[in-house]
Amino acid sequence: MSYCMTKILKGDPAEVDAKVRKALADQGFGILSEIDVEATLRAKLGAEVGLYRILGACNPAFAKGALELEPRVGVMLPCNVILRGVEGGIELSFVDPVASMAAIDNPGLKHHAEAVRAKLQEAFKQTL
Repeated sequence: MSYCMTKILKGDPAEVDAKVRKALADQGFGILSEIDVEATLRAKLGAEVGLYRILGACNPAFAKGALELEPRVGVMLPCNVILRGVEGGIELSFVDPVASMAAIDNPGLKHHAEAVRAKLQEAFKQTL
């Protein structure tokens, strides 16, 4: 089982970022957190890693449902999306929530994660 959906997109990083955010929003996800790994590693270590941004996406209804099924599931939330500069474009990776929730033995949560995955797959398709 793969733990993420990945593809390479062409274009300006700001335009790709905007397209990803819109696709997520169209499926009911907002961005709760954003980590600019590139800037952080440059500032803290003087390291140059290139574009690497983590977006913490959350669909409030799905998050509430997951918390009701498994109160400590918050250690695995939100659904992370990565924008990473690679040769030939920007690698876009969406977490597969079914894979990430597989560590929790809760059949109801697995079913719930499948519904989240379906929404994320739709957003992923929209980024073409």
